[in-house]
Amino acid sequence: MDDSRIKQLLEGMRRVAVVGISPKEDRASHGIARWLIGQGVEVVGVNPGHQEILGVPVYPDLAAVPGPVDVVDVFRRSDTVGPVVDAAVVRGDGAIWMQEGVENAEAAAVAEAAGIPVVMDRCIYKEWLRLLNG
Repeated sequence: MDDSRIKQLLEGMRRVAVVGISPKEDRASHGIARWLIGQGVEVVGVNPGHQEILGVPVYPDLAAVPGPVDVVDVFRRSDTVGPVVDAAVVRGDGAIWMQEGVENAEAAAVAEAAGIPVVMDRCIYKEWLRLLNG
């Protein structure tokens, strides 16, 4: 995905599902969720072991999240992204964002075939800083 499309995606995100959100402060998913909240973005979490993290609701899986989200921000192993993408396609979510180190070309192809744009192996925070605060 080119920079202009990523910038457009970042500018339009109002509600983000952080898949793999962690209650541990040293985890990237925790820091990114905290940062998104600080930017005024509505965050919902996805982690089957928790009901609330950082004061936001956490659901057992993406399918359980009420209402659509603009971005599904994935902090999971690359080999576990497929079911997340499948749920996003069924839900009609806006975009899939696989964080640094997360790549799954097969899942990306499924999302793109359904008209859902995909960003892979990039940090949403670093891209925000590079494209919106540059």
